[in-house]
Amino acid sequence: MSRLDETRPFIALSIAVMTVSDTRKEDQDRSGQALKDRIEAAGHTVAGYAIVPDEMARISAQVRDWADDEGIDIVITTGGTGFTGRDVTPDALEPIFDKHMDGFSHVFHRISFDKIGTSTIQSRATAGLIGTTFVFVLPGSPGACKDAWDGILKWQLDYRHMPCNFVEIMPRLDEHLKRGGGKSA
Repeated sequence: MSRLDETRPFIALSIAVMTVSDTRKEDQDRSGQALKDRIEAAGHTVAGYAIVPDEMARISAQVRDWADDEGIDIVITTGGTGFTGRDVTPDALEPIFDKHMDGFSHVFHRISFDKIGTSTIQSRATAGLIGTTFVFVLPGSPGACKDAWDGILKWQLDYRHMPCNFVEIMPRLDEHLKRGGGKSA
């Protein structure tokens, strides 16, 4: 069972948050704010924040810029994971993932099912790795963002979380790039 090893030090990460929306402004962005609040409460740093319209090119460009920034460890997006015509966030990002994280979607949907039942299937939440940067693609509702952070990300982004976490493997994330197995340089 998972636990925190209090003998290990906490390692703060730099996390960028992107809200995908054609209509939201920063003062209306409850989902982005929920993520920023949780990131800071956990002891991490919000290293970037943007509201980007539901346009594939702009979504992928912003995430790629952050993934290329050595000062950013993690990117979390919120919004655009549904099935309507403007919901294009997974479509914009999955093609640029060097590695896909199928387990994230499975665990997210399990947690979400306990809260909203079968409505969870209306989300295409996903995650992956671009170069050495983890990217998590969340639905646009504040509840979904809270569930993803509280149930998954808070723990996997804490070096003290046992039996394993993303922080402890971060120094080795470029191994697939050095072997020629990834698209990023």
